[in-house]
Amino acid sequence: MNATNRTPPPVLDVMVLSQAAFQHARAGEATRLDWLIGLGLPVNLATERGDSLLMLASYHGREEATRVLLRHRADTERTNDRQQTALAGVVFRGHLNIARMLLEHGARVDGVDSNGRTALMISAMLDRVDMLELLLQGGAAMARRDAAGRTALDYARSMGAQGTVQRLSVLRAKN
Repeated sequence: MNATNRTPPPVLDVMVLSQAAFQHARAGEATRLDWLIGLGLPVNLATERGDSLLMLASYHGREEATRVLLRHRADTERTNDRQQTALAGVVFRGHLNIARMLLEHGARVDGVDSNGRTALMISAMLDRVDMLELLLQGGAAMARRDAAGRTALDYARSMGAQGTVQRLSVLRAKN
């Protein structure tokens, strides 16, 4: 067999694989993500806006895909171009089980975005009392202030989030 008759090896298109990984994360296709990472695709791969595979899977409520990424040691503290972490996105979307998973895998409960907002502030303004409780149990600082000087209670009041206003007011009175 001469060299001209050989079939060239297949070319891996890294962009195609990356886009597939992002879609698998959004769709929660944990087995496919696990396979791609096993082939060597970086677990902390991110979109052009900085959203990592972990951010995409967790934001879309994909528990098993999130679990796979965490098992591969995805960085829970990686931020996107708005300095948001996976925990901030999960709190925004209200995925309590995934928030618990992220915290168990080292996500900082008081990480801040580009405006100094914490996950607790987000949960307070969206009236997510169950999420608020989880974050407080994880050590979230109620008195922490964002870049404009607002606390979680200030956010809750400004949004008319009665459940979190009530809970934070009770906790503040105890301290």
